[in-house]
Amino acid sequence: MSGAALGLEIVFVFFLALFLLHRYGDFKKQHRLVIIATLLAWYLCFLIVFILPLDVSTTIYNRCKLAVNSSPAESNGSYVTLAPSKQKCFKPWSYIPNGIMPIFWRVVYWTSQFLTWILLPFMQSYARSGGFSITGKIKTALIENAIYYGTYLLIFGAFLIYVAVNPNFNLQWNQLQTIGIAAANTWGLFLLVLLLGYGLVEIPRSHWNGAKRGYLLMKTYFKAAKLMTEKADAEENLEDIMEEVRKVSESIKYNHPLRKCVDTILKKCPTEYQERMGRNMDDYEDFDERQNSYPSEKNLVKLHKQVIYSVQRHRRTQVQWQILLEQAFYLEDVAKNETSATRQFVHTFHSQEPENKIIQYFYTPTVEWYWECLLRPWFYRVLAVVLATFSVIVVWSECTFFSTKPVLSLFAVFIQLAEKTYNYIYIEMACFLTIFFLSICVYSTVFRIRVFNYYYLASHHQTDAYSLLFSGMLFCRLTPPLCLNFLGLTHMDSTISHKNTQPTAYTSIMGSMRVLTFIADGFYIYYPMLVVILCIATYFSLGTRCLNLLGFQQFMGDSEMTSDLIDEGKELIKREKRKRQRQEEGENRRREWKERYGNRDDSTRNRVVHTDQKESSFSETTTNRSLSKYTRSNGRTERDRIELLQDAEPLDFNADSINDDPLELDSGR
Repeated sequence: MSGAALGLEIVFVFFLALFLLHRYGDFKKQHRLVIIATLLAWYLCFLIVFILPLDVSTTIYNRCKLAVNSSPAESNGSYVTLAPSKQKCFKPWSYIPNGIMPIFWRVVYWTSQFLTWILLPFMQSYARSGGFSITGKIKTALIENAIYYGTYLLIFGAFLIYVAVNPNFNLQWNQLQTIGIAAANTWGLFLLVLLLGYGLVEIPRSHWNGAKRGYLLMKTYFKAAKLMTEKADAEENLEDIMEEVRKVSESIKYNHPLRKCVDTILKKCPTEYQERMGRNMDDYEDFDERQNSYPSEKNLVKLHKQVIYSVQRHRRTQVQWQILLEQAFYLEDVAKNETSATRQFVHTFHSQEPENKIIQYFYTPTVEWYWECLLRPWFYRVLAVVLATFSVIVVWSECTFFSTKPVLSLFAVFIQLAEKTYNYIYIEMACFLTIFFLSICVYSTVFRIRVFNYYYLASHHQTDAYSLLFSGMLFCRLTPPLCLNFLGLTHMDSTISHKNTQPTAYTSIMGSMRVLTFIADGFYIYYPMLVVILCIATYFSLGTRCLNLLGFQQFMGDSEMTSDLIDEGKELIKREKRKRQRQEEGENRRREWKERYGNRDDSTRNRVVHTDQKESSFSETTTNRSLSKYTRSNGRTERDRIELLQDAEPLDFNADSINDDPLELDSGR
């Protein structure tokens, strides 16, 4: 089993990162380099979280071996036995041989740092660039990141000059490397505590509110009103951009040097706009530089960038609106089925996607009713209580992990109790659950936050390239300080425990923080206590109230604006529901008509085709007699029809009621 656990987790984490990226990204439309870079960033961060418990169990076993080797001992099979006390150091099932973990952590850490500080910022600018060639996009990305890279080079250069001039400092390369790691971890820890303080409160509260059907339905109505406003804004913005594209396309003809750039812009436009512009464009006219003023290439680059952004935003709002409608219809169905006497779940609309037959066999309407109406609310309540308990333990440990005598951090107590009995399964499970819960609190906040329209992770393949790359940057910057914070909570970091013991392989890669004592003994210990203030602020929704005061509508139960948006969203959902009902009724009528008259129409069509030849020959012989015979009667019928049409009064279908008084009809006409 040596190294097998490491290999299995490497494969599992890869498919996990690939699944999440497929949910948020679009493999077909987005650039391959964007997909590969984001996948690598997510994969490395998830890998650190999953592999670190194996590093902890291996370190505990190595500490036991060092203690045994320092006293008379004898070796026996897979464990080492102390001669005086007969103590046994069992080898864990997931033991990783010496020398593998340091190399593994060094490759993972420095690759993630290269991604987050150099490659991903450059690819962000490259993805948002409106250039028409690879060289133009690279040039734009370098110009946009010049200030970003120059600031870091200036700070690092000033620090090197200060060290070289000051004779009291005698820093070596390893110490400089540790200082760089400490600076990156300090920036990450600053952001980590902010996100952690929000997630520790919001995740249990969201699951508790998930058991409240009325709460979720009201919040869905609120989201519908806000999303409709954003959807209308996106459509209006797209119309304006497409109008500019149309003017540019009509002014720049086929033989203009910039026509290739215009064609590139047209390919990024929606299909209906491309067809409309193609019908209105006359490419047979030559351009004349003396008569018309043409946009420059710089203006076309700017227009290209606006087209990419507006089309992506419009597509995202359309998909999100359909998803929100399905969610609203589902919550309304749950509210209706709660009082059902038959205890069978009835959907208002059938699912548009084909369901799995195995799921249909086991997940019957009766099972669905018991789960949705009875079991699921209680499951969410129990889960919320468990998550709230974990949050309290994390907050307590963050405030007391620096205390070693006595040990107040609960996570450190659990690990030390398991270390005495060398229960490696319990150690790995405790470590995994702890770091997994911390990662969920931090990463879920990254997925939830939205910085206007520049950064937004939208599911169902609606996340743009800029947001995907930005999320990869955040993950790579947050994961190393998150793991160091976890090792501090469990007292596996010698800087916190103040013990002269063998450190974990991950801590050895980070280096000794004693080079910067004000960071090791000050910032790393006391700054995490700020999580208490952030949890209190999140519990009382202080951030939500501040955003609401600034004009950003947030869901607040005691706000008049929230009530108005809920009523507006309810009306929007009703309108969409009536529209879908009319569509389904029309489809049902067409289906019934085909089932009832489909065969008859086919046979009638065959008879008509078969008798066409006979009727054509017969009509030629009888045409003259029929015309002479019915000329007078047909003329009279035609005159009667004309008189009836002249006497008929037009009906106003827009009026509230139809009045039978001819005088009022004449005055109205």
